[in-house]
Amino acid sequence: MAKRIPLRSRKPVRYRAAAALLRALMRLVTRKDWHGQEDMPATGGFIAVSNHVTYADPLTLAHFLYNSGYPPHFLAKSGLFEVPVVGRILRSLDQIPVYRGTSRAKDAVDTGMEVLRAGGVIAMFPEGTLTRDPNLWPMAARTGAARMALETGVPVVPVAQWGAQRLLGRYSKHLRPFPRKMVTVVAGEPIELDDLRAGDIDNAAVKEASTRIMDTLTAMVAQLRGEPAPAVRFDMRDRGNA
Repeated sequence: MAKRIPLRSRKPVRYRAAAALLRALMRLVTRKDWHGQEDMPATGGFIAVSNHVTYADPLTLAHFLYNSGYPPHFLAKSGLFEVPVVGRILRSLDQIPVYRGTSRAKDAVDTGMEVLRAGGVIAMFPEGTLTRDPNLWPMAARTGAARMALETGVPVVPVAQWGAQRLLGRYSKHLRPFPRKMVTVVAGEPIELDDLRAGDIDNAAVKEASTRIMDTLTAMVAQLRGEPAPAVRFDMRDRGNA
């Protein structure tokens, strides 16, 4: 593992202090198996997309991005900002609240696009929630990440991870910190979307971009797991999966 890359943008003291605490915590409870940082953009904003198995995923993804020189901004559920301690940490790290189902729902996307246009990094889980696939494979995505990518023109960098579920199981509240858990995180080359940006950014283009994002992440997760992914991706919109 190469030594940590200097941050591309200077962050406030509160951000760096909170990030230092997070890094110290993650060093205590995880072992790093990280790859692909050399394929990540050297300049400009981008969206880092990842699969989502456990509530520990944001921590392992943030650790990977920050240590690689990319301080991330997550779009997080607004309710988390009301939780004692957690909310304070999120605000210290300049994270973006998402007010789902309200008149303010679009605020998060608008703020995210401002971050991207200013050269920042947005970290997203395209599925929008923990996977419902019974075997923890990536499921069908929501369209937020794809739409932001097409409208801003920034690269979408796939970041697959596997192992965080050993630290905290899906929906579990019981952390298993010891012994330290191996977490594998791999960044891939930006996903090709330029042909979709060349035409109208309509629902068909956004849907195709979402499919490409999840196809890429699923293939990367399959490689990490060393087994083939299901032929049909789990989709919560399918009544048969309800």
